[in-house]
Amino acid sequence: MRCLFGLWLALLAGNVVAQQSVRYCDYPVYPPISWSDGKQVRGLAPSVVKQLFAELGYQVEIVVLGNWKRCLLDAAEGRVDVVLAYSTAQREQTLLFSRVPVLREEVALFINRQHPVQFERLEDLTRYRGGLLFGESYGVAFDRMVAAHDNIEWVSDSRQNFGKLIRGRIDFITQERRTGELYVEHLAGAQDIVALPKALNVDYLRVAVSRRSPLASQMPRIDAQLQRMVDAGDIERWLNESEVTYRDMVSLPADAR
Repeated sequence: MRCLFGLWLALLAGNVVAQQSVRYCDYPVYPPISWSDGKQVRGLAPSVVKQLFAELGYQVEIVVLGNWKRCLLDAAEGRVDVVLAYSTAQREQTLLFSRVPVLREEVALFINRQHPVQFERLEDLTRYRGGLLFGESYGVAFDRMVAAHDNIEWVSDSRQNFGKLIRGRIDFITQERRTGELYVEHLAGAQDIVALPKALNVDYLRVAVSRRSPLASQMPRIDAQLQRMVDAGDIERWLNESEVTYRDMVSLPADAR
């Protein structure tokens, strides 16, 4: 009887531990928000998620999938608990978004100066060919334009996307300004790749929890802890540290990374 009771306690303890684990999905191609050094995911996003949920009593398991669309799909289906993403009407059907944003982001158009693009309003882009990563969304109006004109080439990798822009195979890339500018700093052949001054829009990166996750009931606690982190300056500090770390990493020889 004592053995059975001990086994029951062990199983109960195991269940408690399992319930305290959070699966976070990241597609690390957005420095300084997230990127991979070949061994682990680094950047602002994983730092925020690990610290946020550690403060709430959870361990974080980072899941990396083949593209951003897969992350969103797995979150919608409840196979992962958390992603960091922009809020859209479609995503809100399957995800709960934090009231407190992690980061304000300005979405810019990156072009090749050898192939100028005239951009004053969204409709101007219908004359051009663009490149996006699978799963990216930059607002209702932009998504409707893409659906109506079928002028976007979808890829899984930022390097492939910018490579197309360098070679003139596409006319623009829609990208968060900070990420795009940091990415092209050390990209071979990217001396003519620039961001247009006029922003496409401004959006906010938020913690998004699957509606099928047990964490769905924890959104008030998540928002409260996020607010404490913002007020303490943690997120701004991690962002600055991430930019420095990424620049240092890409400056190293490949065999030293």
